[in-house]
Amino acid sequence: MSEEAQQSRSRLRRSVPSRRRIDYPRRGRRGFRRWIPSWRLLLGAFSTVVVGLLALFAAVYAYVDIPSENAAARQEANVYYWSDGTQMVSVGAVNRQNLPLSRIPVSVRNAAIAAENARFYEDSGVSVSGLARAVANMARGQETQGGSTITQQYVKNTYLSQEQTLSRKVQEFCIALKLDSRKTKDDILQGYLNTSWFGRGAYGIQAASNAYYGISAEKLNPSQGAFLAALLKGGNDYDPALGASRHKRAVERWSWILDRQVELGMMSAGERARYKVFPAPRPQSKSTNLSGQTGYLVDIAKRYVKKRTNLTDADLDRGGYRIHTTFDRAAVKQLERSVQGVLKRNIDPKARAEDRHVQVGAASVRPDDGAIIALYGGPDATSHFTNNADTSGVPAGSVFKPFVLAAALQHGAVAGDGSVQAVTTESAFDESGRLTAGLSPVPQDRAFVSPLDGSRGLLTLRKAMAAGINTTFERLGSAIGLARVEDMAVGAGMLRGSMAPRSREFPLGTSSPSAIRVASSYATFAGEGVRHEPYSVTRVLRGDDPVAGLARPASRRVMNPEVALDVTSVLEDTAFGTPAAPATSVLGRFAGAATGRSDTQRAAWFAGYTGNLSTAVTMFRSQPGKALLTMAGTGGEGTVRGSVFPARIWADYMTSDPLRKIAPPRPAAAPEAPPTTPSPE
Repeated sequence: MSEEAQQSRSRLRRSVPSRRRIDYPRRGRRGFRRWIPSWRLLLGAFSTVVVGLLALFAAVYAYVDIPSENAAARQEANVYYWSDGTQMVSVGAVNRQNLPLSRIPVSVRNAAIAAENARFYEDSGVSVSGLARAVANMARGQETQGGSTITQQYVKNTYLSQEQTLSRKVQEFCIALKLDSRKTKDDILQGYLNTSWFGRGAYGIQAASNAYYGISAEKLNPSQGAFLAALLKGGNDYDPALGASRHKRAVERWSWILDRQVELGMMSAGERARYKVFPAPRPQSKSTNLSGQTGYLVDIAKRYVKKRTNLTDADLDRGGYRIHTTFDRAAVKQLERSVQGVLKRNIDPKARAEDRHVQVGAASVRPDDGAIIALYGGPDATSHFTNNADTSGVPAGSVFKPFVLAAALQHGAVAGDGSVQAVTTESAFDESGRLTAGLSPVPQDRAFVSPLDGSRGLLTLRKAMAAGINTTFERLGSAIGLARVEDMAVGAGMLRGSMAPRSREFPLGTSSPSAIRVASSYATFAGEGVRHEPYSVTRVLRGDDPVAGLARPASRRVMNPEVALDVTSVLEDTAFGTPAAPATSVLGRFAGAATGRSDTQRAAWFAGYTGNLSTAVTMFRSQPGKALLTMAGTGGEGTVRGSVFPARIWADYMTSDPLRKIAPPRPAAAPEAPPTTPSPE
């Protein structure tokens, strides 16, 4: 092409206007019409935005993966149960007990779906409108929360934090989409019901069921399930215990959820008509509170579990264990009432110095198997940390003497020539210091001759027990051998480590067994010589799997049945001379022993049993870091010592209506006339 032609073409191109890629402002329009975009421009812009958002979402979706469950979602509490299977307390940082979906009633599942996500089983796990609402709220400077699906709520509970930000909402959306494709709907619903917050410190349907109704979730009816589903919208906003407005709100939401189930075909109109009355929950639950006696009970049960299984503190701290105990709720409450009632009526630390620092410990054991059904560990486990029912250092005094008698009846006394002389409850030390037994007497050292009862002849072992005569049992221990006395006490149930040195006073109760061990040892007499090791836990479950090693302790015979029956006969007479004697009007004859005037004044005890229950009560005065204070004058000037009060506590407890239902009195003939021996009080 010639140079002239090229110049001509170049001039022509410059004379033709160039076309813009985006015709905006629009050419050929005048005034404001120039600024109105064409439909092509609008469509192009919209398409660009959509493609950009899709690309961004695809990038975010690819980037966001399903994270590990957060620590709070994995954490469960350890739950302790009363002997009847009802929950005692939930212990742990998070009050949760996971349940498989199969153990959650269908009606409860339906209520949650109707309330929160009617199309749960059909949707893809997300709500686009919810995400859009979150974006709109953010633009207005409000919280980003919006209507989320059950899957999204489960993701928030399990994988993310509870913060209200757009980034968290987008994460929730993406994770929910992925989770819906990887987990079944039933798995998601199970996780949702186990992680949701229901108020009252309860996470999950099982904890909520116990917090609001005191029952397992498996026992919830459709009406109760509808109320718990209402709490998913806001636990504290729908708890009737928090005020009249919340009560009204809860009733309205409960009714709507039931009606909604009818609309969705989950419930028939006829069944709905049965639920006209709002299922009011119980007042604010204290199921996670270790105050009162609960902390002492948990302490005993936890130590028993560690001793009998391979579980450690670290294992238990991880939570998730269901621990079923032997403790009877009614018995525990009655024992606490009996202790506090007697103390309130008789002990006044503000008025009397002798009444200050008074402590009480008590325990009840079932003779037929060794189950601990109740204990009193102190005024409050959250303020008084020592468990008085399982403490050491409190001398047993005269409640130890029955084991001296049992050893004598079982083994006999050793004569000076080494021969063995049989001993009976009617044996006595004569004027020369010899122990008579209906056969040839056994010579003894004359330095410790028992006192005589001049009006009735020799003071038999039976009468000496009722009268609280120390020297008789001091002599008896020497005659049979202190090692055999100790072996008898330990065999019956006391711990070897609680035994005092075998000094001359050893038979008089210088050893310091706990109230649990005294009650258990007396239960051996009630069981006619068969010992059952005391236990406090019947089973431990992790999920549905039992923890190994928790078989009930084996029983064994430790004394001849006739020996146990003879001791019981003596203690039945002894009980008549104590402040617990009025209990015979309810219990009939019962066996028991108490500390008396001749005991050292450092502790007061009463231990006694019927055929169905053995209970020991101790009272003492103590200050941290100091020796036991004297009990002399405790309860008033007219009281030589405080030993009357354990007997009164025992009688009030054992004759109460709850105890008569738990351990009914055994049929018995009319009580015999009490012996005329002097009372130890």
